[in-house]
Order: sequence, then structure tokens, then C-alpha cells
Amino acid sequence: MRVVWQLLAVVAVAAIGGQGVVAVRDDPWLTLVVGLTAAVLSVLVYGWVVRRTEHRTVTEVAREGALAGLGRGTLIGVALFAAVVVNIAFLGHYEVDGPGSVTGALGLIGFMAAAAATEEVMYRGVLFRIVEGRLGTWIAMVLTGLLFGLSHLLNEHATLWGALAIAIEAGGMLTAAYVATRTLWMPIGLHFGWNFAASGIFSTEVSGNDTAQGLLDSSMSGPLLISGGAFGPEASLYSVLFCVLATAVFLWLARRRDRLVPRRRRAGRVGTTATLAR
Repeated sequence: MRVVWQLLAVVAVAAIGGQGVVAVRDDPWLTLVVGLTAAVLSVLVYGWVVRRTEHRTVTEVAREGALAGLGRGTLIGVALFAAVVVNIAFLGHYEVDGPGSVTGALGLIGFMAAAAATEEVMYRGVLFRIVEGRLGTWIAMVLTGLLFGLSHLLNEHATLWGALAIAIEAGGMLTAAYVATRTLWMPIGLHFGWNFAASGIFSTEVSGNDTAQGLLDSSMSGPLLISGGAFGPEASLYSVLFCVLATAVFLWLARRRDRLVPRRRRAGRVGTTATLAR
């Protein structure tokens, strides 16, 4: 029952925040403010509901280490997406036509912060964490990663391949980042850095959604498996490759830190974050 309450709380914040961002998206400054507010509220509401329903310290959103986790995650996300674009550009399928829009990029900070925080709280904080406590890390990663990918079929220019690519690259990498750190800060930062680099810096489509122009005025072309087509570079094989490599690194760290949860656990270890956090 607690899963239902946690999901309802997060979905409510995501829905209200999403509607607020959409309502003001023509004003970059308001989008920045509303988006950041929605991001902060989603984390605060998650922490409050988990404390009330699980009666524990919510270590996955503890203030200690928050800025460091967000910062490192953001840098990794930007670097990974930059690597994808550089490879696509090397093949001549990504071109910069000139400077873009600074104010557009500012608005995208708020937009992508709201998306990253609400989605990570929902998919990693609630769904993965609870499923992992019952079925273990590996099965939970596959199930919630697949669900995360398929949810992107609702996007405007969605494709089945794009959704599967998201399931593999983002579903795996973001979950592995959570498992390795046992906090939501790293995956939130990673998610934000990747999305903001895609939209706010390189001005490409994000998961099939057209976004405002970022810092660069750019264009993409080429084969679907290289450029990602209308879905954007996340449907590129380069994205899959680099994110799978990042996933492997995070899982190696998780194994080294003894944070992988086997399928069968004794009763009372459903709240894995509190047990495994160090």
C-alpha cells in the first residue's frame, strides 16, 4: 500500500509541475523558476511520504552529499552526451550553424530539472527500490528499465526502437548509478546533465520531443541508427554504446561496494536503501 501512496504523491507533483512548466514555457525565466520549484518539491514530497509510510530515515535524499552527487552526475551526463554528438559530427551528421539562444537554454534548465527529478524519484526512488527489495537488483533493473523506456512511447515522435534504446541506455545507466551510490542525487544529476546537454547545449530533440533552441543552432541528418532520426540522438547506437559502458562502470562500483541485492532476502529488508546506504 505504501507504494501506491508514494507513487500518487510523486505523480501529483509531477503532473502539477509539468502543467506549470507547459503553461509558462514561452517565458524562459518563468520556466526556469517553475521547473526548479517542481524539481525541489518532488524530492521534498518523496522524502516526506517515505518517512511517513516506511518510518525510516530517507537516506537516498539526505542533504549530506547532495550537491556533490548532483554536480558529479551532471558533469558525467553532459560528457556522455557530448561524446555521442562528437561521434555523430565526425561522420558529418551533426552540424552547428551558429549561436543559438541563451534565454532558451536558461528555460531548458528548469524544464529538464523538473523532468529529471520527478522521473528519478518515481522510477528509481519508488518503483525500482521497492521491486528490488522483493526480486533483487537484476530483475528490478530489467523490469523498471523496460517500463521507463516504454513510457517514452507517449512522446510526440516516439518510435519502438527509440523506447527500447531508452530502456537499455537510460533505464540501465540511471538505475546502476542509484545502486552504486544508494542516493537519488547521482541519477538526478546524470539525468539532468544528459537531457540539458541534448537540448540546452546541442539543441537536439530529446526522446522524441521538440524543445526550445539551446546554446547552439544546429541540424542533424543521416541514418536512423547514427542520428536517431526524429526521436533524437538517444536512438543512436552511439548513445546505447556510451551509456552501456557507463552502466558497466556503475555496476562494477556497486559490486565492489557490496550494494547489489540478491533475489531472495530475509523479511524486513524490503527498504534496501536504509540497509545498504553507507
